[in-house]
Amino acid sequence: MTAPGPARSADRLLAIDVGTQSVRALLFDPRGALLAGSRIPIEPYVSPQPGWAEQDPEVYWAAMGAACAALRDQPAGRPIEAIAGLALTTQRGTVVVTDRAGRPLRPAMVWLDQRRTYGLPPLGGLTGLAFRALRVRDTVAAFQADAEANWIAHHEPTVWAAAERYGLLSAFLSTRLVGRWVDADACQVGYLPFDFRRRRWAADGDWRWRVAPIRREQLPDLVPSGEPLGSLTPAAADHLGLPAGLPVMAAAADKACEVLGSGALDPSVAALSYGTAATVNTTHRRYVEAVPLVPPYPAAVPGAYSLEIQVYRGYWLVEWFKRQFGDREVARAAAAGTSPEALFDELLEATTPGAMGLLLQPTWTPGVRVPGPEAKGAVIGFSDVHTRAHLYRAILEGLAYALREGLERSERRSGVRAAEVRVAGGGSRSRGALQLTADIFGRPAARPHTDEAAGLGAAIVAAYGLGLHRDAETAVREMTRVGESRDPEPDAVAIYEELYQRVYRRLYPALRPLYEDVRRITGHPPRP
Repeated sequence: MTAPGPARSADRLLAIDVGTQSVRALLFDPRGALLAGSRIPIEPYVSPQPGWAEQDPEVYWAAMGAACAALRDQPAGRPIEAIAGLALTTQRGTVVVTDRAGRPLRPAMVWLDQRRTYGLPPLGGLTGLAFRALRVRDTVAAFQADAEANWIAHHEPTVWAAAERYGLLSAFLSTRLVGRWVDADACQVGYLPFDFRRRRWAADGDWRWRVAPIRREQLPDLVPSGEPLGSLTPAAADHLGLPAGLPVMAAAADKACEVLGSGALDPSVAALSYGTAATVNTTHRRYVEAVPLVPPYPAAVPGAYSLEIQVYRGYWLVEWFKRQFGDREVARAAAAGTSPEALFDELLEATTPGAMGLLLQPTWTPGVRVPGPEAKGAVIGFSDVHTRAHLYRAILEGLAYALREGLERSERRSGVRAAEVRVAGGGSRSRGALQLTADIFGRPAARPHTDEAAGLGAAIVAAYGLGLHRDAETAVREMTRVGESRDPEPDAVAIYEELYQRVYRRLYPALRPLYEDVRRITGHPPRP
């Protein structure tokens, strides 16, 4: 690989990463070097009622303007004329409803929203009978209950009657950028009538149109990753402080971009994301469902799929731990000008693999099939020897166990074993977490050369789309590289292997009947 050199005229790539807790504007060169970056914190969501997660869509648009302004204030962020194109990546599954002019009719329903619509009639006819025979009726019922369109139509019928446009946050922001109702096909991760196999809206008559009241004319036009969404309008250019007419390229959702930015372009490399939602992804050129009727997501490159297993509230557990038990690290970090999470490695150093028998099962949020709708989390093995340091280690170990189990499920379905794992997201900054991951997976673990893997992935898509690199494979080869890496330590591997095989994998099946009894007795989680 050639070393990064000075940028040529108009060969810089601007990635805007709209996450759950912040909006970033990131400037990369064609070799994947981060030249400049800015971060604008945002309130993740407001919760008018328990379980709700909403945000004004204008918050994201305003933060994009502020992030670009902060980028321009940096010497490395100029001149803006050197920017060849822009790519947007956003949090997944956040729904925005607008009128025809693009004005929001209600707050965005953020992906963390837990509202469900109960009492909907099940899918009937031959399709319903077929789903019953295939034992996937509950999966379809969960899709119905979780679909935001059903909740809005039933609880806010006036809003739904006025809804001319229904789409994801990526569509709302892309439309603000280019002036037409459009989105990248690889952003469609949510309860939408989307054909994941063909990466387009489902055909007429498909069952997905029958389980939610969405109309085709409400949905945006879809553009394949790497192709132009359009050009930056004068109004958007003024808001962002960028040249009007700048090419805006279709990229992908943040997890898909993160996988690409990690260099995981084929199934031999598994991409772990230690973010608010912890995930493990492998990229495949053929369509594979890890769980029947639960599709793989669109990858950030055309013709590819991202086979994903998710721990819904993954590194949210670390944030929870920080709030409940991390006061001293928070205080020390504030005084030292660092992050509390950077100091949590001391807690790992104070404990040993296995956390002296404390083990955590991180299924805090019910799922569709694995885990099921009755799922709850568990911590077992607690005794008087345990401290908050053991609990912190047990949290990280439990998340790694869950992601390993997910990867093994994907490997069985695809027939391909990953030789190594790449770790991105906030949790990847911890050396202790990286070593722990290598030990639990029993494979080398590395993190990308930049902490901004999602933004880098978006820049990679823009680079090959704009012709700065010949194709996606070349762009990934030239723009990604391994940063820190860790090999498994044999003694730790032996301990984790026994705990994983003999305890962790048996834990959910053993507790599932009890979870079902708790659900029956308490009514939580509710049934569709």
